[in-house]
Amino acid sequence: MQEKSLKQNHNMILENRKSLSISGITDVDSFDEKEISLYTQLGELTIKGRDLHVDTMSVETGDMTITGDIWSLIYGDKDKKGPISAIGRLFR
Repeated sequence: MQEKSLKQNHNMILENRKSLSISGITDVDSFDEKEISLYTQLGELTIKGRDLHVDTMSVETGDMTITGDIWSLIYGDKDKKGPISAIGRLFR
């Protein structure tokens, strides 16, 4: 039971707008050096910036570390994946 509640946690630590650690990731939609779109336990998350780089990513734990010049963190709808995901999946 305790393991199940741990999987539902979603946390972010942003250090000096240069390093972002995220937990609770369920899916990654797309990423490039200007934008990373992913899904967390709490819904869609878009990270915008410059020279973004995914340093580490663990499928087992749902953790990710991103470095670069981070400008914004934008949450989308919690209950559905929305138009970004639908279009993104078409062009994969």
